[in-house]
Amino acid sequence: MINRTQGSARQKIEDFGNGIKLEMVYIPGGSFLMGSPKNEAGRESSESPQHQVTLQPFYMSKYPITQKQYEAMMGNNPSNFKGGSRPVENVSWHNAIEFCRKLSEKTGKIYTLPSESQWEYACRAGTTTPFYFGETITSELVNYDGNYPYVNAPKGKYREETTDVGSFPPNAFGLYDMHGNVWEWCLDVWHDNYNGAPTDGSAWETGENSDRRLFRGGCWYSDSRVCWSANRNYRVTDFLDNGLGFRIVSSVPAVSIFRS
Repeated sequence: MINRTQGSARQKIEDFGNGIKLEMVYIPGGSFLMGSPKNEAGRESSESPQHQVTLQPFYMSKYPITQKQYEAMMGNNPSNFKGGSRPVENVSWHNAIEFCRKLSEKTGKIYTLPSESQWEYACRAGTTTPFYFGETITSELVNYDGNYPYVNAPKGKYREETTDVGSFPPNAFGLYDMHGNVWEWCLDVWHDNYNGAPTDGSAWETGENSDRRLFRGGCWYSDSRVCWSANRNYRVTDFLDNGLGFRIVSSVPAVSIFRS
């Protein structure tokens, strides 16, 4: 069961200039069960134990950071699949952190990568099924390798590249591309399971694996199993891949929490 604090649907926009904008969606605070339930087909031990997490409201970027947004802030575009409205990829965890630092400096607001629990909470958007679309996905809903569907779903298209952000339906929070297209870096250090994990929505930044950071969501070349809401993966912080990007979050001012 996911319990969400009621709040008005709203967003904020950062203007990068030259017609480039960043849309941030309000994610209401609440509690949810994080991780994969014991009866979920294909679950991995790293996705357990399920545990309740309670989060304060926050803002999350509506889409993965695009190439034009990244280039406007960083002055370069490392992506393999070029296109201003496609997600930026071939970015390391350090690159993503530097993007957040520069944006924070430019705006005077604090932007960062999401914690792993923020990411999963935002992805699920009130659902408890493997995907926010339900029990499975298709190539009409997600950009992934449709040759490898989940459970009894039919095979579908394999596009073999990224697509423009927002090409597929959003979840109930109004977030796009949380399943597939590009993996998304999170702030957290990798741990083999959730034993000892924070329960307040904060990032788990302690541990022996500080050079290994999490990413979530699957990508254009992933099979369906690793695109689901609970799946976790990691790489070293300087890892680059043409299926790996990021999205960002910012906190909600205390006065806004009080009024919502």
